[in-house]
Amino acid sequence: MTPRTAPLTTGPAPAAPAPATLRFGYGTNGLADLRLDDALALLADLGYDGVGLTLDHMHLDPLAPDLAARTRRVARRLTALGLQVTVETGARYVLDPRRKHGPSLLDPDPADRARRADLLIRAVHVATELGAHAVHCFSGTLPPGTDPGTAWDRLAGTLTPVLEAADAAGIPLAVEPEPGHLLGDLAGFHRLRHALGDPAHLGLTLDIGHCECLEPLPPADCVRAAAPWLRHVQLEDMRRGRHEHLPLGDGDIDFPAVLAALADTGYQGLTVVELPRHSHAGPHFAETSLPFLRAAAPRTPTEGSSA
Repeated sequence: MTPRTAPLTTGPAPAAPAPATLRFGYGTNGLADLRLDDALALLADLGYDGVGLTLDHMHLDPLAPDLAARTRRVARRLTALGLQVTVETGARYVLDPRRKHGPSLLDPDPADRARRADLLIRAVHVATELGAHAVHCFSGTLPPGTDPGTAWDRLAGTLTPVLEAADAAGIPLAVEPEPGHLLGDLAGFHRLRHALGDPAHLGLTLDIGHCECLEPLPPADCVRAAAPWLRHVQLEDMRRGRHEHLPLGDGDIDFPAVLAALADTGYQGLTVVELPRHSHAGPHFAETSLPFLRAAAPRTPTEGSSA
């Protein structure tokens, strides 16, 4: 097991914010067997605050006709149900039916990279209509035979028009470090941030399980280190050194410590359960995850006061 002693390079520490009340959501990629309207109704009925909405063919298809009209209908439904939203773009085969997550921001063909950038720009427009907290994305894996330096240049160049769209819309683009991808950890996020000149609308999606899997710091310390850039949080349970999304309580993560760190740093976005490989039993895990998180979350002063 890798010792957790290495420092994490971040930047100047901000002033301490007021503790935040956490808002929990569930990802639609873990409810892929449900119609979107049914999935949203389920989450509202269970008491979730919001949803991580993955743009995919079975839910809100970003490539099908009449995207604007369909998005407006979803916006009205979210409002009626009282659900907040973050737009996620990790659908496996939405652009290419034969390549998982292909094409990526790193592909050798500029036209393929442009297709991925176009998807992300579409996601920004969707997020604007939905009033979303952020748009999530990731880098993709290093293409065979590609020099890492070249791949980093491609990543920065391909994201530039996406960031311009995000800036114009006032929607943060929240990049997720994904194990096995070029941008695979928090150090990689900072490399990209510095390469792009620290743009205001470049933020971070922090997956708590990924922190447990491979970061040198414990997950709660990752939260504190990442706080200035944190725009979206995904969570599931996980074990050290093994990238396998597990139901909450089945791995090694200290959830009370993680949730306390999120609250203490003043995090304002959604904290979304991410269990895509448990979609076959999505309603069950949606039902059991929220009580788990509420029990692990820090109590508010009202909750902690005596009657």
